[in-house]
This record gives sequence, structure tokens and C-alpha cells, in this order.
Amino acid sequence: MPEDDKPRGEPAVKAKLPSAKNIRSPEFTPHGISGGRGRSPRPSALTAAQARRRRRLSIAATVVAVLALAGATTWYVTRPGPQIEVTGAFGQAPKVTIPKSLLPDGKLKVTAKIKGTGRKIANGDTALVKFVFYQWSKGTDDKATESTSKEIRSSYELPAGEQVVPMQIGKTDVKGLDKGLVGQTAGSRVVLQVPPKEGFGQSAAPMGIGEDDSLVFVVDILAVYPKNAEAQGTPKPQKDEDLPSVGAMEAGKGPKITIPKADPPKDMQVKTIIEGNGPKTTKDDTALVNYKGVIWRDGKEFDNSWSKGSPAMFKLDTTEGMKGFFKGLQGQKVGSRVMLVLPPDEGYGKDGNPQAGIKGDDTTVFVVDILGTVPK
Repeated sequence: MPEDDKPRGEPAVKAKLPSAKNIRSPEFTPHGISGGRGRSPRPSALTAAQARRRRRLSIAATVVAVLALAGATTWYVTRPGPQIEVTGAFGQAPKVTIPKSLLPDGKLKVTAKIKGTGRKIANGDTALVKFVFYQWSKGTDDKATESTSKEIRSSYELPAGEQVVPMQIGKTDVKGLDKGLVGQTAGSRVVLQVPPKEGFGQSAAPMGIGEDDSLVFVVDILAVYPKNAEAQGTPKPQKDEDLPSVGAMEAGKGPKITIPKADPPKDMQVKTIIEGNGPKTTKDDTALVNYKGVIWRDGKEFDNSWSKGSPAMFKLDTTEGMKGFFKGLQGQKVGSRVMLVLPPDEGYGKDGNPQAGIKGDDTTVFVVDILGTVPK
């Protein structure tokens, strides 16, 4: 025998096997033979078909048990980890739970908890939103496996009528918020986990947010308006030659306004240039508008939301400041373009607005596109 085939050392366990002659008859019974000792086995009461059925049922039960065990094992291995929980009705203050066991991972994560069917947001659009956001920090040295969170701002805590906020996507000062809301639709509730590198940056210091802190936003998107939105409706004839004429839109500037060679009217004038198809506004509404203002005296422009790239919101029951502006927009259809000619007492008053170049006796002219009203 070759050396490699020889067993090495003694076996770990020595089995002592009895010889055949030492086995007594009661200890050894050939297969199927009782040797006359004990009772003979009883024949089965089952027919062959019943026996086969019992075997099949037994096998099926075994398979079900194995599959159940496998399913339970798979669920345990693949079960979801801790997640941010957001509950509550759309447009109402949500209940937000950020588990301590969930740690920021430095990545932007966007989840639509409620998926709306309205207009999709593009960069530069204005969204009317309600929101709440949280500071979200990694664990401390002694509790590195836990995170901490703190509510920083909530629009739901503002007075009634001010809880809806216009948000121009692309200019929110939070890169992750701008990026995460593009492509979302009106009617959606969106949860955004924003890493530090896409947060407020150094501007967050006054809020107590550190440069290494993440943010969690919950945003309800009530409505979406495209960049440089304008009136949509039926044009109306402009017949009064003693009033300014409103021309075609100029890119990024709004409609062209031409002042006539005539004295301004003494009374306020409200003229519909394009009649929209939406509901009429009321004094209780807050309107979202694009507008352009010029001085009758020299045609100089002093304000323009189209140039700013974002519409403005105005409460129409306002009685301070340019009361004629707010009064003139009441009772107009959403989607309309309206021209307002405001004498001093309906406009900037006897003090004017020196910063804008408006004197105390100046008449001002506004062209206003009523894009919508803010949901209550």
C-alpha cells in the first residue's frame, strides 16, 4: 500500500461490533417475519385509493409548511427598514414621524405619499404650496445609531388666508427642494429628504441648522402655474382712444402699454382686455396675478412681475395702499387681462412713491393677468 493511502493514527472512536453468534434471537428478527413471537401486524382498514389520498394530503401539508417557513424567512431578510411616516389629509397639517433609528445617508430622496393628477412642475414654474420642514441630524458620539429631528417652519401655523405660499421652483434657496419638486404634479404630497450639500447652506445658520444637518420637507402642491403665465380667454375691443392701449406680449416683459396724448381721467377706469373663462373673483379671494405698472405722465415702467419671472399674490380685501388696484380686480373672471387706470386717490396717494419715480399727482396704469385664486 502506498504511504499516502495508509491511515494515519488511531480512529477517534472505536466501534465494538458484536459477532453474529452473540446476537440472541429476540434481538434479531429477519424482515417481515415475527418468528412466532408477539402479535402479527393488523391489515390497514384503508383502501389503496384512500391510502394514496392520505399520502398526497400529507405531502401537500408538508409543502405548504415549507413554503410558509420560506416566505417568513424571506420577509424577515427583506423587510423594509425604518421610514419617515406622514399621515393626514392633503392640504391639512400632516403628522410627521422621523424614527430615531433612521439616519441621514447624504442622498436626496423624494417620495410622493399622495400622487396628484394636476399640472406637472417644470423648472421656473410657480407652485402654490403648504409645507412643513424639519432639521434632521446624525446621532451624537455616544448615540451614533440614533438621529434627532426638530420642526423648523410650518406654513400651517400662519394665520388663516396666509398658509398657502407661492414657491418659484428653481429659486427657493434649497437646491434639493428645487430639484426634487421638478416633475411632481399638482395635488401631490411630497416628502423630500435633503442632504446638507443641497440644503440652505450658510443661510440656514439663523434658524439653528448646522452645515452638516439634513432637512426633511413635506410639501402639499395645491396648484402649478407656468413661468410667465398669461391670460387665457376672449380678446375684447379697445375703443376708447383717450385711454391707454394694451398690445401684444413682449418676451419677459409682459404686454406693451401705449399711453395716449391726452390728460388722464379723473375717475378710476377698469377695462377688460381679455375675458377669461374662470369663476369671478370676490373680495374674500387672494388672487395670483402677473402685472405691469407704468406712469401715465411719461409711460415709464416702475414695476413688472413678468420681468421678475414670478407672479404675485394679493388679498383683494386690502384697503391700504393702492386700494383701487385691489378693488378693480374684484368681480373679474379668472383668466382675464384687466387694465386699471388709477388716479392718485385710488393709487399711491398724495405722497406718491419717490423711490419708483411716482409723484403725488401721478396717475398710474396697471395691466393685470388674473391667473387664479389661492385655494382656501
